[in-house]
This record gives sequence, C-alpha cells and structure tokens, in this order.
Amino acid sequence: MTNTSVIIKGIAHGRTIELECDSGIPDGQAVSVVLRPMLPRGDGLRQAFGSWRHDGQGLEPFLREVYENRQDDRPDLGR
Repeated sequence: MTNTSVIIKGIAHGRTIELECDSGIPDGQAVSVVLRPMLPRGDGLRQAFGSWRHDGQGLEPFLREVYENRQDDRPDLGR
C-alpha cells in the first residue's frame, strides 16, 4: 500500500472495526483512524432541513422570499 489515504466503509463493534474489504495494510502496521458515522440514506438532508423538516408547506414561501430579496440586492449590470 502507498502512503495515500483510502476510505473504506466498516462496522464498529466496540473497539474493533470490521471493514467491508481488505485494507491492503500488512498486519501490525500502525495506522491513524478518523471515525465519521454514516447516516442512513436521506438522513443528512433531513438533518440539514432543521426546523423545516416538519413544515414543508412553510418552506416554499420562505425560499421564494429569500430568492426575491437576493434579486433586489443585485446591482444592475446594464442587461
């Protein structure tokens, strides 16, 4: 294996992480591990929506207002 980083999915079991595939790293080789939990499909978007996740009807008027305000703030480029 080279000196580059590789991302491999796995499942944590206490202090052990079971990788989906072989890492290519020799047994006993020291490694550094960055843990980033994987969210189920769609959960990232649901979390990003924050307070809007339960008020889909209120989101559209809000986004329309933001869009219109942005148009008002743009300078006229002579078009």
